[in-house]
Amino acid sequence: MADNTAATATGDTTGRPGPTMVITSIAAFMVSLDQLVVTTALPTIREKLHTDIQGVEWVVNAYTLTFAVLLLTAAAVADRFGRRRLFCGGLVLFTAASALAAAAPSIGVLVAARAVQGLGAAIVLPLTLTILSAAFPPEKRGAALGAWGAIAGLAVASGPVVGGFITESASWQWIFWINVPIGVVLLLFARAGLAESHGPHSRLDLPGTAAFSLGMLGVVFAIVRGQDEGWTSAGVLGSGIGGLVLLAVFLLWQRSAPAPMLPLRMFRSRTFSAVNALSLFMFFGMFGSVFLVTQYLQTVQGSSPMGAGVKMLCWTGMVLFAAPLGGGLSDRIGGRPILVAGLGFQTIGLLWLALTVQADTSYAALVPAFVCNGIGMGLYFGPTGNIVMGSVSRAEEGIASGANNAIREVGAVLGVAVLTSVFAAQGSVDTPQHYADGLGPALWLGVAVVALGVVTAALLPAHRGAHAAGAVPAVDRAAPERTAA
Repeated sequence: MADNTAATATGDTTGRPGPTMVITSIAAFMVSLDQLVVTTALPTIREKLHTDIQGVEWVVNAYTLTFAVLLLTAAAVADRFGRRRLFCGGLVLFTAASALAAAAPSIGVLVAARAVQGLGAAIVLPLTLTILSAAFPPEKRGAALGAWGAIAGLAVASGPVVGGFITESASWQWIFWINVPIGVVLLLFARAGLAESHGPHSRLDLPGTAAFSLGMLGVVFAIVRGQDEGWTSAGVLGSGIGGLVLLAVFLLWQRSAPAPMLPLRMFRSRTFSAVNALSLFMFFGMFGSVFLVTQYLQTVQGSSPMGAGVKMLCWTGMVLFAAPLGGGLSDRIGGRPILVAGLGFQTIGLLWLALTVQADTSYAALVPAFVCNGIGMGLYFGPTGNIVMGSVSRAEEGIASGANNAIREVGAVLGVAVLTSVFAAQGSVDTPQHYADGLGPALWLGVAVVALGVVTAALLPAHRGAHAAGAVPAVDRAAPERTAA
Protein backbone atom coordinates (compact mmCIF):
# COMPACT_ATOMS: atom_id res chain seq x y z
CA MET A 1 0.00 0.00 0.00
CA ALA A 2 2.83 2.38 0.79
CA ASP A 3 4.37 1.93 -2.64
CA ASN A 4 1.09 2.71 -4.37
CA THR A 5 0.63 5.80 -2.26
CA ALA A 6 4.13 6.94 -3.04
CA ALA A 7 3.62 6.43 -6.74
CA THR A 8 0.42 8.40 -6.72
CA ALA A 9 2.00 11.11 -4.62
CA THR A 10 4.57 11.86 -7.24
CA GLY A 11 2.06 11.96 -10.04
CA ASP A 12 2.36 8.53 -11.66
CA THR A 13 -1.28 8.46 -12.57
CA THR A 14 -0.87 7.40 -16.18
CA GLY A 15 0.45 3.89 -15.49
CA ARG A 16 2.53 4.17 -18.67
CA PRO A 17 6.21 4.04 -17.74
CA GLY A 18 7.20 3.20 -21.34
CA PRO A 19 6.08 6.51 -22.89
CA THR A 20 7.46 8.41 -19.90
CA MET A 21 10.83 6.73 -20.43
CA VAL A 22 10.90 7.70 -24.10
CA ILE A 23 9.81 11.32 -23.53
CA THR A 24 12.19 12.02 -20.64
CA SER A 25 15.17 10.24 -22.22
CA ILE A 26 14.91 12.08 -25.54
CA ALA A 27 14.49 15.39 -23.71
CA ALA A 28 17.53 14.66 -21.53
CA PHE A 29 19.58 13.74 -24.59
CA MET A 30 18.60 16.90 -26.46
CA VAL A 31 19.43 19.38 -23.71
CA SER A 32 22.55 17.52 -22.53
CA LEU A 33 23.93 17.34 -26.05
CA ASP A 34 23.96 21.11 -26.37
CA GLN A 35 26.45 21.53 -23.54
CA LEU A 36 29.40 20.63 -25.78
CA VAL A 37 27.88 20.25 -29.25
CA VAL A 38 29.30 23.56 -30.47
CA THR A 39 32.93 22.95 -29.45
CA THR A 40 34.04 21.48 -32.78
CA ALA A 41 32.08 24.13 -34.70
CA LEU A 42 33.64 27.14 -32.96
CA PRO A 43 36.31 27.85 -35.62
CA THR A 44 33.61 27.87 -38.32
CA ILE A 45 31.32 30.10 -36.22
CA ARG A 46 34.20 32.50 -35.58
CA GLU A 47 34.86 32.79 -39.30
CA LYS A 48 31.24 33.05 -40.45
CA LEU A 49 30.13 35.58 -37.82
CA HIS A 50 33.38 37.61 -38.00
CA THR A 51 34.21 37.51 -34.32
CA ASP A 52 37.25 36.74 -32.15
CA ILE A 53 38.11 33.97 -29.70
CA GLN A 54 36.45 35.82 -26.81
CA GLY A 55 33.23 36.01 -28.80
CA VAL A 56 33.00 32.31 -29.53
CA GLU A 57 34.03 31.49 -25.96
CA TRP A 58 30.74 33.00 -24.83
CA VAL A 59 28.84 30.72 -27.22
CA VAL A 60 29.79 27.95 -24.77
CA ASN A 61 29.82 29.99 -21.56
CA ALA A 62 26.42 31.67 -22.00
CA TYR A 63 24.74 28.25 -22.07
CA THR A 64 26.81 26.89 -19.19
CA LEU A 65 26.20 29.92 -16.97
CA THR A 66 22.40 29.94 -17.15
CA PHE A 67 22.26 26.15 -17.08
CA ALA A 68 24.37 25.74 -13.94
CA VAL A 69 22.93 28.76 -12.12
CA LEU A 70 19.23 28.01 -12.60
CA LEU A 71 19.01 24.21 -12.22
CA LEU A 72 18.06 24.24 -8.55
CA THR A 73 15.86 27.31 -8.91
CA ALA A 74 13.92 25.71 -11.77
CA ALA A 75 13.35 22.54 -9.74
CA ALA A 76 11.95 24.57 -6.83
CA VAL A 77 9.62 26.54 -9.11
CA ALA A 78 8.43 23.31 -10.74
CA ASP A 79 7.57 21.82 -7.35
CA ARG A 80 5.42 24.88 -6.67
CA PHE A 81 3.66 25.40 -10.02
CA GLY A 82 3.61 21.90 -11.49
CA ARG A 83 6.32 19.67 -12.91
CA ARG A 84 4.64 18.84 -16.22
CA ARG A 85 3.72 22.49 -16.72
CA LEU A 86 7.31 23.65 -16.17
CA PHE A 87 8.70 20.76 -18.21
CA CYS A 88 6.59 21.83 -21.19
CA GLY A 89 7.54 25.48 -20.63
CA GLY A 90 11.21 24.52 -20.61
CA LEU A 91 10.78 22.66 -23.89
CA VAL A 92 9.17 25.75 -25.44
CA LEU A 93 12.05 27.98 -24.30
CA PHE A 94 14.73 25.55 -25.47
CA THR A 95 13.09 24.99 -28.86
CA ALA A 96 12.48 28.69 -29.54
CA ALA A 97 16.02 29.60 -28.48
CA SER A 98 17.41 26.89 -30.78
CA ALA A 99 15.59 28.46 -33.73
CA LEU A 100 16.91 31.90 -32.76
CA ALA A 101 20.47 30.55 -32.49
CA ALA A 102 20.22 28.91 -35.91
CA ALA A 103 19.02 32.16 -37.50
CA ALA A 104 21.43 34.40 -35.55
CA PRO A 105 22.91 37.12 -37.81
CA SER A 106 25.60 38.13 -35.32
CA ILE A 107 27.62 36.77 -32.43
CA GLY A 108 25.62 38.87 -29.95
CA VAL A 109 22.31 37.31 -30.99
CA LEU A 110 23.85 33.83 -30.91
CA VAL A 111 25.18 34.33 -27.37
CA ALA A 112 21.80 35.64 -26.18
CA ALA A 113 20.03 32.65 -27.76
CA ARG A 114 22.46 30.27 -26.07
CA ALA A 115 21.69 31.87 -22.69
CA VAL A 116 17.96 31.24 -23.20
CA GLN A 117 18.76 27.70 -24.31
CA GLY A 118 20.56 27.21 -21.02
CA LEU A 119 17.50 28.42 -19.12
CA GLY A 120 15.28 25.95 -20.96
CA ALA A 121 17.75 23.13 -20.30
CA ALA A 122 17.92 24.04 -16.60
CA ILE A 123 14.15 23.56 -16.39
CA VAL A 124 13.95 20.37 -18.45
CA LEU A 125 16.90 18.26 -17.27
CA PRO A 126 16.18 17.82 -13.53
CA LEU A 127 12.49 17.28 -14.24
CA THR A 128 13.27 14.39 -16.61
CA LEU A 129 14.78 12.55 -13.64
CA THR A 130 11.94 13.40 -11.25
CA ILE A 131 9.18 12.48 -13.70
CA LEU A 132 10.90 9.25 -14.76
CA SER A 133 11.53 8.19 -11.16
CA ALA A 134 7.82 8.54 -10.35
CA ALA A 135 6.80 6.33 -13.28
CA PHE A 136 8.57 3.17 -12.08
CA PRO A 137 8.20 1.11 -8.89
CA PRO A 138 11.28 1.18 -6.63
CA GLU A 139 12.37 -2.36 -7.51
CA LYS A 140 12.58 -1.50 -11.24
CA ARG A 141 13.79 2.07 -10.96
CA GLY A 142 17.53 1.32 -11.02
CA ALA A 143 17.44 -0.14 -14.52
CA ALA A 144 15.20 2.70 -15.79
CA LEU A 145 17.41 5.42 -14.35
CA GLY A 146 20.45 3.54 -15.59
CA ALA A 147 19.12 3.76 -19.14
CA TRP A 148 18.37 7.46 -18.56
CA GLY A 149 21.93 7.92 -17.32
CA ALA A 150 23.34 6.17 -20.38
CA ILE A 151 21.43 8.45 -22.71
CA ALA A 152 22.26 11.66 -20.84
CA GLY A 153 25.90 10.67 -20.41
CA LEU A 154 26.25 9.69 -24.04
CA ALA A 155 24.78 13.05 -25.07
CA VAL A 156 27.27 14.99 -22.95
CA ALA A 157 30.27 13.05 -24.17
CA SER A 158 29.22 12.90 -27.83
CA GLY A 159 28.49 16.61 -28.17
CA PRO A 160 31.78 17.29 -30.00
CA VAL A 161 31.17 14.24 -32.20
CA VAL A 162 27.72 15.33 -33.33
CA GLY A 163 28.82 18.95 -33.71
CA GLY A 164 31.74 17.97 -35.93
CA PHE A 165 29.62 15.70 -38.11
CA ILE A 166 26.87 18.30 -38.64
CA THR A 167 29.35 21.12 -39.29
CA GLU A 168 31.14 19.13 -41.99
CA SER A 169 28.09 17.53 -43.62
CA ALA A 170 25.73 20.53 -43.51
CA SER A 171 26.47 23.83 -41.70
CA TRP A 172 26.91 25.01 -38.12
CA GLN A 173 23.34 26.37 -38.08
CA TRP A 174 21.97 22.81 -38.27
CA ILE A 175 23.45 22.10 -34.83
CA PHE A 176 20.53 24.22 -33.60
CA TRP A 177 17.91 23.70 -36.31
CA ILE A 178 17.79 19.98 -35.55
CA ASN A 179 16.42 20.73 -32.06
CA VAL A 180 13.32 22.47 -33.42
CA PRO A 181 11.30 19.52 -34.81
CA ILE A 182 12.44 17.30 -31.93
CA GLY A 183 11.34 19.91 -29.38
CA VAL A 184 7.93 20.40 -31.02
CA VAL A 185 7.21 16.65 -31.12
CA LEU A 186 8.38 16.21 -27.53
CA LEU A 187 6.11 19.04 -26.40
CA LEU A 188 3.07 17.41 -27.99
CA PHE A 189 3.80 14.01 -26.46
CA ALA A 190 4.63 15.51 -23.04
CA ARG A 191 1.31 17.35 -22.84
CA ALA A 192 -0.58 14.17 -23.75
CA GLY A 193 1.49 11.51 -22.01
CA LEU A 194 2.72 12.95 -18.70
CA ALA A 195 0.69 13.48 -15.53
CA GLU A 196 0.92 16.65 -13.46
CA SER A 197 2.48 16.63 -9.99
CA HIS A 198 3.69 19.12 -7.40
CA GLY A 199 6.17 19.25 -4.56
CA PRO A 200 5.25 19.36 -0.87
CA HIS A 201 5.30 23.12 -0.38
CA SER A 202 2.66 25.56 -1.59
CA ARG A 203 4.97 28.55 -1.04
CA LEU A 204 7.95 29.53 -3.16
CA ASP A 205 11.06 30.47 -1.20
CA LEU A 206 11.68 33.82 -2.91
CA PRO A 207 14.57 35.02 -0.68
CA GLY A 208 16.29 31.67 -0.99
CA THR A 209 15.72 31.53 -4.74
CA ALA A 210 17.18 35.03 -5.23
CA ALA A 211 20.20 34.46 -2.97
CA PHE A 212 21.04 31.09 -4.55
CA SER A 213 20.61 32.25 -8.15
CA LEU A 214 22.68 35.42 -7.75
CA GLY A 215 25.28 33.63 -5.64
CA MET A 216 25.71 30.87 -8.21
CA LEU A 217 25.88 33.45 -10.99
CA GLY A 218 28.73 35.25 -9.22
CA VAL A 219 30.73 32.09 -8.53
CA VAL A 220 30.26 30.51 -11.95
CA PHE A 221 30.99 33.81 -13.73
CA ALA A 222 34.25 34.10 -11.78
CA ILE A 223 35.20 30.52 -12.72
CA VAL A 224 34.46 31.09 -16.40
CA ARG A 225 36.25 34.45 -16.67
CA GLY A 226 39.16 33.73 -14.33
CA GLN A 227 41.31 32.15 -17.04
CA ASP A 228 41.17 35.15 -19.39
CA GLU A 229 40.95 38.08 -16.99
CA GLY A 230 43.14 36.70 -14.22
CA TRP A 231 41.99 35.09 -10.98
CA THR A 232 42.96 38.16 -8.95
CA SER A 233 41.43 40.77 -11.27
CA ALA A 234 38.85 43.08 -9.69
CA GLY A 235 35.94 41.76 -11.73
CA VAL A 236 36.68 38.08 -11.15
CA LEU A 237 37.59 38.47 -7.49
CA GLY A 238 34.59 40.70 -6.76
CA SER A 239 32.22 38.37 -8.56
CA GLY A 240 33.56 35.27 -6.83
CA ILE A 241 33.58 36.75 -3.32
CA GLY A 242 30.16 38.32 -3.77
CA GLY A 243 28.79 35.00 -4.99
CA LEU A 244 30.25 33.10 -2.02
CA VAL A 245 28.78 35.63 0.41
CA LEU A 246 25.33 35.26 -1.16
CA LEU A 247 25.60 31.46 -1.04
CA ALA A 248 26.50 31.69 2.67
CA VAL A 249 23.42 33.90 3.19
CA PHE A 250 21.38 31.31 1.30
CA LEU A 251 22.56 28.50 3.60
CA LEU A 252 21.81 30.54 6.72
CA TRP A 253 18.35 31.38 5.42
CA GLN A 254 17.59 27.74 4.58
CA ARG A 255 18.05 26.80 8.24
CA SER A 256 15.11 28.96 9.32
CA ALA A 257 12.99 29.38 6.18
CA PRO A 258 9.38 28.14 6.60
CA ALA A 259 9.45 26.48 3.15
CA PRO A 260 13.17 26.11 2.27
CA MET A 261 14.23 25.88 -1.34
CA LEU A 262 16.88 23.29 -0.42
CA PRO A 263 16.13 21.46 2.85
CA LEU A 264 19.57 21.14 4.45
CA ARG A 265 18.46 18.07 6.37
CA MET A 266 18.97 16.12 3.12
CA PHE A 267 22.72 16.58 3.55
CA ARG A 268 22.57 14.83 6.92
CA SER A 269 22.29 11.69 4.85
CA ARG A 270 25.78 10.35 4.22
CA THR A 271 24.48 8.89 0.97
CA PHE A 272 23.13 12.18 -0.39
CA SER A 273 26.23 14.15 0.60
CA ALA A 274 28.67 11.56 -0.76
CA VAL A 275 26.92 11.03 -4.10
CA ASN A 276 26.82 14.79 -4.72
CA ALA A 277 30.51 15.15 -3.86
CA LEU A 278 31.56 12.34 -6.17
CA SER A 279 29.35 13.82 -8.93
CA LEU A 280 31.32 17.07 -8.59
CA PHE A 281 34.62 15.19 -8.90
CA MET A 282 33.45 13.03 -11.79
CA PHE A 283 32.17 15.89 -13.91
CA PHE A 284 35.28 17.95 -13.17
CA GLY A 285 37.54 15.27 -14.63
CA MET A 286 35.22 14.12 -17.41
CA PHE A 287 34.26 17.50 -18.89
CA GLY A 288 37.73 18.98 -18.72
CA SER A 289 39.25 15.88 -20.30
CA VAL A 290 36.72 15.50 -23.13
CA PHE A 291 37.09 19.19 -23.98
CA LEU A 292 40.91 18.99 -24.26
CA VAL A 293 41.25 15.49 -25.74
CA THR A 294 38.81 16.27 -28.56
CA GLN A 295 40.98 19.25 -29.49
CA TYR A 296 44.11 17.07 -29.20
CA LEU A 297 42.79 14.73 -31.87
CA GLN A 298 42.38 17.69 -34.22
CA THR A 299 45.37 19.86 -33.31
CA VAL A 300 47.99 17.15 -32.79
CA GLN A 301 46.77 14.19 -34.81
CA GLY A 302 45.32 16.26 -37.64
CA SER A 303 41.80 14.83 -37.55
CA SER A 304 38.87 16.74 -39.01
CA PRO A 305 36.00 17.62 -36.65
CA MET A 306 34.05 14.60 -37.87
CA GLY A 307 37.15 12.40 -37.78
CA ALA A 308 37.79 13.37 -34.17
CA GLY A 309 34.21 12.49 -33.33
CA VAL A 310 34.50 9.07 -34.93
CA LYS A 311 37.72 8.41 -33.03
CA MET A 312 35.97 9.31 -29.77
CA LEU A 313 33.28 6.68 -30.32
CA CYS A 314 35.23 4.01 -28.46
CA TRP A 315 34.98 6.36 -25.45
CA THR A 316 31.46 7.72 -25.85
CA GLY A 317 29.92 4.56 -27.26
CA MET A 318 30.88 2.48 -24.22
CA VAL A 319 28.58 4.64 -22.09
CA LEU A 320 25.55 3.28 -23.90
CA PHE A 321 26.38 -0.28 -22.82
CA ALA A 322 27.87 0.30 -19.37
CA ALA A 323 25.20 2.61 -17.92
CA PRO A 324 22.20 0.23 -18.19
CA LEU A 325 24.41 -2.56 -16.87
CA GLY A 326 25.43 -0.45 -13.89
CA GLY A 327 21.87 0.64 -13.21
CA GLY A 328 20.54 -2.91 -13.27
CA LEU A 329 23.35 -4.25 -11.07
CA SER A 330 22.75 -1.48 -8.54
CA ASP A 331 19.26 -2.90 -7.93
CA ARG A 332 20.86 -6.25 -7.02
CA ILE A 333 24.14 -5.46 -5.25
CA GLY A 334 23.78 -1.79 -4.33
CA GLY A 335 25.23 1.34 -5.89
CA ARG A 336 28.49 1.62 -3.95
CA PRO A 337 30.52 -1.09 -5.73
CA ILE A 338 29.28 0.11 -9.12
CA LEU A 339 30.32 3.70 -8.45
CA VAL A 340 33.69 2.67 -7.01
CA ALA A 341 34.32 0.60 -10.14
CA GLY A 342 33.09 3.38 -12.44
CA LEU A 343 35.26 6.11 -11.03
CA GLY A 344 38.12 3.60 -10.78
CA PHE A 345 37.89 2.89 -14.51
CA GLN A 346 37.74 6.63 -15.20
CA THR A 347 40.85 7.21 -13.08
CA ILE A 348 42.73 4.45 -14.90
CA GLY A 349 41.68 5.82 -18.27
CA LEU A 350 42.80 9.37 -17.50
CA LEU A 351 46.04 8.07 -15.98
CA TRP A 352 46.70 6.07 -19.16
CA LEU A 353 46.18 9.22 -21.24
CA ALA A 354 48.40 11.34 -18.98
CA LEU A 355 51.21 8.81 -19.37
CA THR A 356 50.69 8.33 -23.11
CA VAL A 357 49.88 11.61 -24.86
CA GLN A 358 52.79 13.02 -26.82
CA ALA A 359 53.10 14.91 -30.08
CA ASP A 360 53.75 11.63 -31.94
CA THR A 361 51.37 9.31 -30.05
CA SER A 362 49.30 7.10 -32.35
CA TYR A 363 45.55 6.82 -32.07
CA ALA A 364 45.84 3.08 -31.42
CA ALA A 365 47.82 3.81 -28.26
CA LEU A 366 44.90 5.89 -26.95
CA VAL A 367 42.14 3.35 -27.59
CA PRO A 368 42.53 1.36 -24.32
CA ALA A 369 42.34 4.59 -22.33
CA PHE A 370 39.25 5.71 -24.26
CA VAL A 371 37.53 2.38 -23.57
CA CYS A 372 38.35 2.58 -19.84
CA ASN A 373 36.95 6.10 -19.69
CA GLY A 374 33.78 5.07 -21.49
CA ILE A 375 33.16 2.14 -19.17
CA GLY A 376 33.83 4.34 -16.15
CA MET A 377 31.44 7.03 -17.32
CA GLY A 378 28.71 4.49 -17.99
CA LEU A 379 29.07 2.80 -14.61
CA TYR A 380 28.88 6.22 -12.95
CA PHE A 381 25.77 7.34 -14.82
CA GLY A 382 23.97 4.01 -14.31
CA PRO A 383 23.27 4.00 -10.54
CA THR A 384 23.73 7.68 -9.66
CA GLY A 385 20.17 8.82 -10.37
CA ASN A 386 18.75 5.88 -8.42
CA ILE A 387 20.99 6.61 -5.43
CA VAL A 388 20.12 10.32 -5.39
CA MET A 389 16.38 9.66 -5.59
CA GLY A 390 16.57 6.83 -3.07
CA SER A 391 18.32 8.97 -0.45
CA VAL A 392 15.46 11.45 0.04
CA SER A 393 11.71 11.28 0.54
CA ARG A 394 9.40 11.08 -2.46
CA ALA A 395 8.26 14.61 -1.71
CA GLU A 396 11.82 15.93 -2.10
CA GLU A 397 12.85 14.07 -5.25
CA GLY A 398 12.43 17.13 -7.48
CA ILE A 399 14.69 19.37 -5.42
CA ALA A 400 17.19 16.52 -4.90
CA SER A 401 17.43 16.03 -8.66
CA GLY A 402 17.93 19.77 -9.15
CA ALA A 403 20.63 19.89 -6.48
CA ASN A 404 22.54 16.96 -7.94
CA ASN A 405 22.37 18.35 -11.47
CA ALA A 406 23.46 21.80 -10.27
CA ILE A 407 26.47 20.33 -8.46
CA ARG A 408 27.39 18.28 -11.53
CA GLU A 409 27.24 21.33 -13.78
CA VAL A 410 29.39 23.37 -11.41
CA GLY A 411 31.89 20.51 -11.60
CA ALA A 412 31.74 20.65 -15.40
CA VAL A 413 32.34 24.42 -15.50
CA LEU A 414 35.15 24.09 -12.98
CA GLY A 415 36.74 21.19 -14.88
CA VAL A 416 36.83 22.98 -18.22
CA ALA A 417 38.04 26.26 -16.69
CA VAL A 418 40.71 24.81 -14.39
CA LEU A 419 42.08 22.14 -16.73
CA THR A 420 42.21 24.69 -19.54
CA SER A 421 44.08 27.08 -17.25
CA VAL A 422 46.63 24.37 -16.44
CA PHE A 423 46.93 23.60 -20.14
CA ALA A 424 47.47 27.27 -21.02
CA ALA A 425 50.14 27.66 -18.32
CA GLN A 426 52.15 24.71 -19.67
CA GLY A 427 51.45 24.71 -23.40
CA SER A 428 49.58 26.29 -26.30
CA VAL A 429 47.76 25.44 -29.52
CA ASP A 430 50.41 26.77 -31.90
CA THR A 431 52.25 23.45 -32.46
CA PRO A 432 51.49 19.76 -31.76
CA GLN A 433 54.38 19.56 -29.30
CA HIS A 434 53.21 22.58 -27.33
CA TYR A 435 49.68 21.16 -27.20
CA ALA A 436 50.96 17.85 -25.86
CA ASP A 437 53.11 19.73 -23.32
CA GLY A 438 50.00 21.40 -21.91
CA LEU A 439 47.65 18.44 -22.12
CA GLY A 440 49.73 16.12 -19.95
CA PRO A 441 49.72 18.26 -16.77
CA ALA A 442 46.02 19.05 -17.23
CA LEU A 443 45.20 15.35 -17.40
CA TRP A 444 47.25 14.65 -14.26
CA LEU A 445 45.02 17.10 -12.40
CA GLY A 446 41.96 15.34 -13.80
CA VAL A 447 43.36 12.02 -12.54
CA ALA A 448 43.79 13.42 -9.02
CA VAL A 449 40.28 14.86 -8.82
CA VAL A 450 38.53 11.76 -10.19
CA ALA A 451 40.58 9.62 -7.77
CA LEU A 452 39.01 11.69 -4.96
CA GLY A 453 35.70 10.52 -6.37
CA VAL A 454 36.75 6.89 -5.92
CA VAL A 455 37.48 7.56 -2.24
CA THR A 456 34.17 9.39 -1.83
CA ALA A 457 32.24 6.54 -3.50
CA ALA A 458 33.77 4.11 -1.03
CA LEU A 459 32.19 6.15 1.79
CA LEU A 460 28.67 5.38 0.56
CA PRO A 461 26.68 3.05 2.83
CA ALA A 462 26.55 -0.51 1.53
CA HIS A 463 22.92 -1.48 0.89
CA ARG A 464 21.18 -3.84 -1.48
CA GLY A 465 17.74 -3.84 -2.96
CA ALA A 466 15.48 -1.33 -4.60
CA HIS A 467 16.64 1.59 -2.49
CA ALA A 468 20.30 0.94 -3.00
CA ALA A 469 22.98 2.80 -1.16
CA GLY A 470 21.21 4.59 1.57
CA ALA A 471 17.52 4.72 0.85
CA VAL A 472 15.29 6.23 3.46
CA PRO A 473 12.46 4.20 5.01
CA ALA A 474 9.41 3.56 2.85
CA VAL A 475 7.17 5.49 5.22
CA ASP A 476 9.28 8.60 4.63
CA ARG A 477 9.38 8.11 0.88
CA ALA A 478 5.60 7.94 0.81
CA ALA A 479 5.29 11.45 2.19
CA PRO A 480 2.16 12.97 0.61
CA GLU A 481 2.34 15.53 -2.15
CA ARG A 482 -0.25 17.63 -3.86
CA THR A 483 -1.18 15.99 -7.14
CA ALA A 484 -3.33 16.76 -10.14
CA ALA A 485 -4.36 14.41 -12.86
